[in-house]
Amino acid sequence: MKSPIKQLLLVDDDDAFRMVAERGLSKRGYQVYSCNSCEAAEQWLLSSGIKPDHVLLDLKMGGESGLTLIPRLRILHPDCRIVMLTGFASISTAVEAIKLGATHYLPKPASLDDIIAAFGKIHGDEQQEVTHQPMSVDRLEWEHIQKVLAEHEGNISATARALNMHRRTLQRKLGKRPVRQ
Repeated sequence: MKSPIKQLLLVDDDDAFRMVAERGLSKRGYQVYSCNSCEAAEQWLLSSGIKPDHVLLDLKMGGESGLTLIPRLRILHPDCRIVMLTGFASISTAVEAIKLGATHYLPKPASLDDIIAAFGKIHGDEQQEVTHQPMSVDRLEWEHIQKVLAEHEGNISATARALNMHRRTLQRKLGKRPVRQ
């Protein structure tokens, strides 16, 4: 007997990534529905009547953060598996995503195989390997900035004051991709 097609909602504002991921995931047996914002995804969820089994959600988008959609997804579809995907990975956003109900968190770039594996790791199917390498100074700085930014609820000016840093310097640092460990 053929297994049922898995329904997947893809929410990302990067058109090129969304198109490539949609095509690749479709080839791997998923029925993919995609939206380019949290607002569009919420509207689709309420109007479509489709209950996705999986949700691939970007963290930083043009409108609301992907974090805002997680609690709404949990209310509408408590059993769906949510993987948060981001090019701006930090420990504080990973912890926040998991606390809100994401089932896994992946930094970009992530291959489709990594994404599919993340959906499978949700219920402890596989243990994530932990590396014991110390973080670089640049990575530690990035993590600290993200922690202070989260403490100030995303307010750049308040974060810059708390870090004793010029606001533009902070914006420049936030605009850069985080340094790999």
